Amino acid sequence: MKYILDSVEYDVIIEKKNNKNLYIRVKEDGKIYVTCNYLTTKSMIKKLMDENTSSLRKMIKNIEKQNEKNNKFFYLGKSYDIIISDITKVTITDDKIYTKDMKMLNKWYKDEIERVFDERYVIVFNRFKENIKSPILKIRTMKTRWGVYNKKNHTITLNSKLIEFDVSKIDYVIVHELSHIIHFNHSKAFWALVGKYIPNYKEIRKEMKE
Repeated sequence: MKYILDSVEYDVIIEKKNNKNLYIRVKEDGKIYVTCNYLTTKSMIKKLMDENTSSLRKMIKNIEKQNEKNNKFFYLGKSYDIIISDITKVTITDDKIYTKDMKMLNKWYKDEIERVFDERYVIVFNRFKENIKSPILKIRTMKTRWGVYNKKNHTITLNSKLIEFDVSKIDYVIVHELSHIIHFNHSKAFWALVGKYIPNYKEIRKEMKE
């Protein structure tokens, strides 16, 4: 099935199941996926899509934005085009990052994550005036959280994907987790402490959710 929206033709993939509701999704391949009951006709699907064009536009826009992001290399708040070249080390020039191959780039990226996070952690912790014992810093990839403070083990874990953001965002997450050592909640006192070191934390939180 085909569907035209704003003069663009989209492939519609219909999957029929024994369920009551009809679901519409747009996936990374740019196609519209519809899950519906066995008795649902194509005309019924088209009618529902016609009634929800604003939602479809939003889903398509979000997928296009995500695909654009996935095709870019992000490092400390900037995006770079990856250029494969006959070089001996990773080099950044303007909006391009040069590497011999992806293996070299991935190794460099991993080293940078450790270097930048360790450096920012020391800087932020030394700014922290509250009397706390320095937690052990860990780094790993997480799907839903930018940072975690483990009270039992007294560790702070940072999401490796934070390297995609600029330093102000990395610092905010570190301050956020250090503040949890004193306030193990999200109370007014907690946010007051975060705001003491990151006055624009609300703006940063909004930007990191986009």
